[in-house]
Amino acid sequence: MSTQIVIVLILTFIISIVGTLAYSVRVVGVKTGRIAVAFAIFNVFALISRTANTIQGPLLAKTIEKSIKAGTSGDLLFAFRWILLSATLASIAGALLIPTFIKVFSTAVEKFSIYRSIPKLLFHGFSKAGVEQFKHSISVPKRENISQLKSLKRIPKKIILLNIIATSISTVGVVAALYAGCLNPDFRSTCSNLAPAINGFATILLFIFIDPFISMMTDDVIKGQVSELEFNRCIIFIVCSLIIGTMAAQLLLVPAARIIATIASMI
Repeated sequence: MSTQIVIVLILTFIISIVGTLAYSVRVVGVKTGRIAVAFAIFNVFALISRTANTIQGPLLAKTIEKSIKAGTSGDLLFAFRWILLSATLASIAGALLIPTFIKVFSTAVEKFSIYRSIPKLLFHGFSKAGVEQFKHSISVPKRENISQLKSLKRIPKKIILLNIIATSISTVGVVAALYAGCLNPDFRSTCSNLAPAINGFATILLFIFIDPFISMMTDDVIKGQVSELEFNRCIIFIVCSLIIGTMAAQLLLVPAARIIATIASMI
């Protein structure tokens, strides 16, 4: 496995773990009563994810170009499956880190009201006091939270299913488009440019169905119409659906790549 692929695996892990932890931001917002501040601070992590995303694409594209010239593009399927696996592992790691992240992030939100500056908050986070607070915040998922998975009462099954579909499509979109370029080298640029169209469908599901539901439920918790226990249970199920979606992406990789390669030839 080349150095470039290893770097892509690391970047994919960073992108996916940030995406998983994003679901806990609403929990912190409900817990602290400062949803806007919670999202503002999380944008720092989102910036890291976006930066990793901009580096990931060119590295993958260069790897494909080299493989096509060397006549070994058929061997890239194994590397692409490892990329999807790294997304799954990152989602699982993110799920396990959520309890710790909630405690650390809740402290950051509270401290922001004192420092009122992201740079000052970051400086505090890396100070000796900040490191000590982080050590005390480390925790593992509680058994009672895991047991929430046994209860399917009032769980939005349609939202969970839509999130699995959206996650699987968004996870496999870019990878499938790039692999389609390996299957159809003459139209690899066209295949690569079809990735936003594929991810666009996942984005539609996210912004029309999934995100509005979670936002509405967040408001209901603040109003006292929904309990925090029920809200947390819903977030747990959504995070689990995220993990399942990245696993389902493995099944979609080859069929999606073949469809993209065919469409690229027909355009």
